[in-house]
Amino acid sequence: MGSFIFLSRWLQAPLYFGLIVAQSVYVYHFMVELWHLLQKATTITETEIMLVVLGLIDVVMIANLLIMVIIGGYETFVSRLRLEGHPDQPEWLSHVNAGILKVKLATALIGISSIHLLKSFINADKLDTKTLLWQVVIHVTFVASALILAWIDRLTYRPPGPEH
Repeated sequence: MGSFIFLSRWLQAPLYFGLIVAQSVYVYHFMVELWHLLQKATTITETEIMLVVLGLIDVVMIANLLIMVIIGGYETFVSRLRLEGHPDQPEWLSHVNAGILKVKLATALIGISSIHLLKSFINADKLDTKTLLWQVVIHVTFVASALILAWIDRLTYRPPGPEH
């Protein structure tokens, strides 16, 4: 029974594959937006360029979030990737666990939220105050959640060392 339960972790593998497919959709979206930017490069304003570039940065940050979830989650919950000694191994992967992964994900969400908030501030004249206020409240909630997660992780983490 225990072996069967342990084997069930492989049910998550298709979920990580699905995230890889979702990331390919983001790559396609990025390339389409980049192509549109290049086509309009001589006719759009600096503010419009900034908004498109912030959108591209947003896509990259979401792709980074996906990579953290795909690689970190697979490594933590399904199976080891056996990348020791590989020149491209992410440095954070060697010490990832569920707590660290949650904090990294929360930090990535703050970055994504920051980009959205910046885009809203640039377009503040086109948005109502209530929308801007809610975006700030949501962003502050993300920041507070990340701080609480980091604090909890710090409280529960005990570095290996000599016993006193």
